[in-house]
Amino acid sequence: MGIDNLRSAMPDYARDIRLNLGSVISASRLDPTMAWGSALTAALVSKNAQVIQNIAEDAQTVMDEKHIKAVKSAAAMMSMTNVWYKFTDLIQDSEVKKQPPKLRMNAVLTHGGVDRALFEAWSLSASVVNACGICVNAHASQLNKLGIDAQQIADIARIATVIKSVADTLSFETLSNG
Repeated sequence: MGIDNLRSAMPDYARDIRLNLGSVISASRLDPTMAWGSALTAALVSKNAQVIQNIAEDAQTVMDEKHIKAVKSAAAMMSMTNVWYKFTDLIQDSEVKKQPPKLRMNAVLTHGGVDRALFEAWSLSASVVNACGICVNAHASQLNKLGIDAQQIADIARIATVIKSVADTLSFETLSNG
């Protein structure tokens, strides 16, 4: 299984991350599709091929092709919007802040073809990894309105946090050993 492969690849100094990886998805209060989609979205946005491959392997046991495509759509869309909204948050020029994005974002309106709560959860996962505060708050608020409670929102963020940490650890292990 993919998660087991990742856990065994974690170096000893990252024992806490290894242990978190073993429990963060199974201990969440999320439905399996939301949990695994959040993990896969975080993996995609974290850009580590080993993590993407292994998470995708396990995610495919609970997600169909429509869900996988929507995860990719959320990851791609948030890769664009997270950068835009971080820019508007960082820039001090009030006239620039007022400018509309003028970026095509239809996938957000169509939810990537899946239930809105799933797409919002996966968008939140990407936004956590990309550290976009505006987007994190927007997606968490939408999830709350859709009946996703604070514990579940925290579970999405925990999954994204651990997957990002795994991707970073394995990336710098590869770089330092290569």
